[in-house]
Amino acid sequence: MRPNQKNILACLGDSPIISIDKINRLCGTNVVVKLEKTNPGGSIKDRPAVYIIDYAERHGLLSPGGTIIESSSGNFGISLAMIGAAKGYRVIILVDPKTTETNIALMKAYGAEVIVVDQKDDSGSYHKTRIQLANELAMRIPGAYRPDQCFNVLSCFAHKQSTAQELFDQTDGDIAGAVAAVSTGGQIGGLAEFFSEQSRKYVLAAVDAYGSTIFGGTAHAYKIPGVGLSWTPTNIADVNKIDFIYRIKDEMAFAAARVLCRNEGILVGVSSGAVLLAALALSRQLKNTQPLVAILGDSGERYLQTLFNDAWLNANDISTDTSLDSLTKLLDGLVCEQSSPTIINNDKPNLLRDLGVMPYTITDLRHVSETYYKPQLTLAS
Repeated sequence: MRPNQKNILACLGDSPIISIDKINRLCGTNVVVKLEKTNPGGSIKDRPAVYIIDYAERHGLLSPGGTIIESSSGNFGISLAMIGAAKGYRVIILVDPKTTETNIALMKAYGAEVIVVDQKDDSGSYHKTRIQLANELAMRIPGAYRPDQCFNVLSCFAHKQSTAQELFDQTDGDIAGAVAAVSTGGQIGGLAEFFSEQSRKYVLAAVDAYGSTIFGGTAHAYKIPGVGLSWTPTNIADVNKIDFIYRIKDEMAFAAARVLCRNEGILVGVSSGAVLLAALALSRQLKNTQPLVAILGDSGERYLQTLFNDAWLNANDISTDTSLDSLTKLLDGLVCEQSSPTIINNDKPNLLRDLGVMPYTITDLRHVSETYYKPQLTLAS
């Protein structure tokens, strides 16, 4: 292979940081956005997916001809399906009814087998039932490997070494901090660990769905894909390394993503709308002179049937107003729900046992050191 030619998995990272001048002028904010949809699989989940699979290969957990089995609402499953196609693995992804038809089609396009789990768990979501079934399948299928994004703390290290370090390098550290979505915790956990080791203070905000109980509260159903759990994930070693917690309602996240598209030409997904809104609210509060970075996880193309479908929005009582003025109204109704040092850790100590988490899954950050593993994010030439 020539030096200037890369395989698909080596095209990871270097996602651009983009200004949003019209929105900042209107809102009196200083926010920039980092577009993770430019990764080869189309989302930020490529980073931990490649990292974890590379680790599994190097440590004999996944061998040629093996099967990758994972529970995913969409993006992580798509990333694994891409890796499976590139490396020749069978891939089985367990999704739920909230997963869009587009995301399912993308997984199948790469050759993955998709199982829709429609049984809700005790929180009214599908996470626990998906995970439990994925673990049962991994026990039954010879040569199977579970990346287990919900419990595998290698996801935190992937984001610490990739997302956080890249952001720091791109900006020379000249930022106020970052705002990111939280679901399985890898992204926010990696940023928290990275920022906590810097000599100066960087602010960090986590964005969750209203109805998720990652940081406590009352559980109920929500429509925002790709965020939320009913427990604090193991990828967050210390919740109080995060400075602020925002929980965003469905209608606010959908509306903000549409406003960004129509007024800045940036097409992103629903969770990115939630992250943008939280970043703008925090910037208003901080009056930051250095940019606050909103990390936007994927593309709006994956949600054309919902996010950009007026009929679907009307049926779900979500506004179709995409004016800049509508964004300021959303901001006026948004408050920070928790802040350090009193952020709630909703730990579930028996969950690993109850869900049958695989014994090889690394679930404790203390078991990984900076020299323990450095990934090689390439295929053999």
